[in-house]
Amino acid sequence: MNQIFDKMAAFPRSGLMGGPTPLEPLQRLSEHLGIEFWIKRDDLTGLGGGGNKIRQLEYYLGAAQVEGADTILITGAVQSNYVRSAAAAAAKCGMKAVLQLEDRVPGKGVIYRSSGNVLLGRLLGADYMQYPEGEDEAGADQALRERAAELQAQGRAPYVIPLGLRNKPLGTLGYMNAAQEVLAQRDDFDAVAIPSGSGATHMGFLAGLRALGSTTPVHGICVRRDAAAQADRLQEVATRLAALLEVESWVTQGDIQTSDTALAPGYGRVGPKTRDAIRLMAETEGLFLDPVYSGKCFAGLIDLVESGKITAGSRVLFVHTGGFPALFAYQDDVLPL
Repeated sequence: MNQIFDKMAAFPRSGLMGGPTPLEPLQRLSEHLGIEFWIKRDDLTGLGGGGNKIRQLEYYLGAAQVEGADTILITGAVQSNYVRSAAAAAAKCGMKAVLQLEDRVPGKGVIYRSSGNVLLGRLLGADYMQYPEGEDEAGADQALRERAAELQAQGRAPYVIPLGLRNKPLGTLGYMNAAQEVLAQRDDFDAVAIPSGSGATHMGFLAGLRALGSTTPVHGICVRRDAAAQADRLQEVATRLAALLEVESWVTQGDIQTSDTALAPGYGRVGPKTRDAIRLMAETEGLFLDPVYSGKCFAGLIDLVESGKITAGSRVLFVHTGGFPALFAYQDDVLPL
């Protein structure tokens, strides 16, 4: 294990991951797309509906446990996979979860606000609070800290999992582990496609590969911001990750690749490319993608292949970040009647 991974070992983890997730070839999609298509099944992380956030939450819940917390507080969109996963992680660790929902996707109705991840969060015993804006990370974090102060005054021991870019990127460490896991399973991919939203999953995976000597291109498929804005955010995440580990940054600007061809019509909204990608994966391989992250990522991967940025015959890894519960809240968008 190299110096960077040695430093990671000092950060507490809560042990939410049961073990490595499968790496599988998808033969029918390989034939359809003209590439050798492999999928990293992080939809099978297990806890609370699975998904990529379990890897990140291992570090946040580990820190919360060390601090003796009995409550975690976290912010996300109404149909956030992250807050649903956090509620499951809290339940597993014997804690209470307070989920702050931002209204990031306008024009949604009752199903969106009550089904999918919201339903699962309520089953997990989470408390909910609202934040009126969807693009104010600092304000959302401050609202959580104010709620945490109230809980502390009541004798509780709260721990805030922050949203804003200026905080320590603990969750990024979880996807550095994922990169190490993939390289142990297979180390000869020509390209990787991964969703790019907060930047923790994308940068963690990229940083993990580079720390271990892999030069495989990692294409971050934008799910929230355009390619230029997302690249800037990822550079900041890389800088803060290096500071967290007390090393010089080892990810270069040239390592950061972003694509926004599947982003339209915007975060949490389903365009024709995403709808077609979700149906193609289901009808071809029997696997479900979500409309916000994994569906857009697959749509973006298809664009990269069709444009020639990923060449025919390449061995390509698609990181499936899970999120299928959101499908039930997006039924009118995914299968319009």
